[in-house]
Amino acid sequence: GETTDFELLKHQLSDPDIKDAQIINWLHEFRASVAYLTKELEQLVSILLKLPWLRRSREVVEEYLGFLGNLVSAQTVHLRPCLRMIVSQFVPPRITVREDDVDISDSDDDDENLSENFNTCHRALQTVARYVPSTPQFLMPILVENFPFINKSERTLECYVHNLLRVTVYLPTLRLQILELIIEKLLKLDVSTPQQDIEDAEETANNSDSEEKSTEEGLFDMEEDEERKGSKVVSSRSERMAHPLAERLDILMTILFSYIKDVCHVDGKLDINNTKDLYRDLVSVFDKLILPTHASCHVQYFMFYICSFKLGLAEAFLDHLWKKLHDPNNPSVIRQTAGSYIGSFLARAKFIPVVTVKACLDLLVNWMHKYIDNQDTGANAYCDVALHGPFYSTCQAVFYTLIFRHKQLLDGNLRKGLSYLQSLNFERIVMCQLNPLKICIPSVVNLFAAITRKYQLVFCYTIIERNNRQFIPVVRSGTGGDLVQTCTNPLDSFFPFDPYVLKRSKKMIDPFYQFWEELSAEDLENLKKPIKRGTSEDEDDDFLKGETPQNDGVIGIAPNSYESNIRSPVSSVGSPPDCYVPYPQ
Repeated sequence: GETTDFELLKHQLSDPDIKDAQIINWLHEFRASVAYLTKELEQLVSILLKLPWLRRSREVVEEYLGFLGNLVSAQTVHLRPCLRMIVSQFVPPRITVREDDVDISDSDDDDENLSENFNTCHRALQTVARYVPSTPQFLMPILVENFPFINKSERTLECYVHNLLRVTVYLPTLRLQILELIIEKLLKLDVSTPQQDIEDAEETANNSDSEEKSTEEGLFDMEEDEERKGSKVVSSRSERMAHPLAERLDILMTILFSYIKDVCHVDGKLDINNTKDLYRDLVSVFDKLILPTHASCHVQYFMFYICSFKLGLAEAFLDHLWKKLHDPNNPSVIRQTAGSYIGSFLARAKFIPVVTVKACLDLLVNWMHKYIDNQDTGANAYCDVALHGPFYSTCQAVFYTLIFRHKQLLDGNLRKGLSYLQSLNFERIVMCQLNPLKICIPSVVNLFAAITRKYQLVFCYTIIERNNRQFIPVVRSGTGGDLVQTCTNPLDSFFPFDPYVLKRSKKMIDPFYQFWEELSAEDLENLKKPIKRGTSEDEDDDFLKGETPQNDGVIGIAPNSYESNIRSPVSSVGSPPDCYVPYPQ
């Protein structure tokens, strides 16, 4: 019942000014008597776990690691508090800054010994895991609950994600769950920063910075330090994103890409087994989180990046998406999204050769013809997104792929290329009762119509004209008066691999990315002229008038699912307006 000495001991251990020698002595004593540190002495153990051991001398650190090992092996009841203590050190320490007489708690981003401290934390975690084999299952919930809120400082998020990925190296059983956790948080960041917002913020920043920039340009000409291991990502002002959430997303995507690269490459060479294992984990995260999420802009690029390492992976990914698309047991919305991914991936991935594009087009077009065979005679043979969503999504994927790849498909041997495209029988698809041209995004339809007319594959304009006449505008009454709207995207589709706008991580994507090439005046002229004669001049004159580039505006393809407009010269790609082009009569 005599507690005076015990209280004194607790008081001594809680003293922030405790000396290294005292800590070492006490830890030495406790190591010898861990058997007595039972559940009843929880309070004492929690004081021991709060000791400022990380920022002390090497001797203290070694002694403390020894004490942790003894404690968890003798008293597993203290496993959770030990893990919590270690994980809490995965972010820079909090410091209190006094600003205008107000105490503000912030993370200490300038701590010199940060990477050394992180190394020690990982040693501590490995020590605990060695003594208690069930550590991973207790650790995962703690990693989830300690994940910093997305509005925390960039440095805090960067350190935490970096440390989570380091855990996967020595606790491989947790890799899938950790990747899932990180990608889930990245998705939240991604969907809360629409691409339009990012571009608006960049434009505003560029306008306000233009005068300053001219005087200070030479000062910020630093090279980015791309090393992941502990070192802070040094970035010049031009590297920073103007949108604060986009800046966080950019830093975290860079870390994720670097991690994928590090895992897949051993001594600079691609390790096939490591790459396959990581690919499987990433595909399962993709299925669980990315596929059901509508219109995310950047996070899905982790699949694009890993597929760029080896053609076999890209083919496996396409095969995986194809299985999702043509399996009638999957929900319609998942099948439609899989269609969007196939089209966008085939169009944008430079590392996919023409032979693979052809194989995929054959697969998709054959499926479309079979679908038409089954539907054309039935009671449902009419244009309805709710009934035929996956079919329309596949049509759009094929049209989109053709717009981007038609030059490659016809390259070399024009006759052979044309006979291949004719064998796809687009006429039947376009003319069928299901009327895909009515449902697909107008800018895709317009470019598809131009290309197929040029090569005399199918003449779409009569159908487009008829569809335009059938469009029923929706009148919405509001406080500002009546608003007439026309739904130009009934599929609510989007292109997942539209241009990537995050500045740092973009560098790892761009080498493999097919940008939409600006249509020169000559190309526009060529599109107007069919290869064979037989069309009158009047038909060709006014085509694509709505799509002539203004100044620096670049013609592109519906980078945005909802509205397509000519982008500012800042953005890497623009898009034709969704206006209805005057069609030949």
